[in-house]
Amino acid sequence: MPLNDMPWWRWRANVRSALHMLSDPDFQRECWLTGREGYGDVTDAVYRLVEDTWLDNWSAEKYVGTVFRDSGEAALVDVAVLRVLKIMHQVGADAPVSAFLEHHGWPEAVRAAREAHLRLAAGDGDDPDVPPRSLPVLAMLTQV
Repeated sequence: MPLNDMPWWRWRANVRSALHMLSDPDFQRECWLTGREGYGDVTDAVYRLVEDTWLDNWSAEKYVGTVFRDSGEAALVDVAVLRVLKIMHQVGADAPVSAFLEHHGWPEAVRAAREAHLRLAAGDGDDPDVPPRSLPVLAMLTQV
């Protein structure tokens, strides 16, 4: 991914990583449900999604030109953030992974994350269907 072509590329990398994991039900079953090392959990992904950007407080539109390439990307990210945060607030940040995956709204949250992930991956010229990178690999990619 051409990480460094955006001014705040490290933030973009974290958002993309979170959306990638949140958008992949197979990954969620194989990694999150089994507790596979190196991939965190749902809460970790949500934290990466909103940590630096504060997307839990304001629209992704604020970051067009710095984190997001255009308003289309920002709009899709906003929808995904709202869907995932709604579930997190309902089940609790410390809930087991199964509580998220079994929530009646989870398929819609996954769909919204998938749409955002596809758009951001396309914008970066990446294949959206490769498996999500582990958190150690993400850390290596975003080191200065």
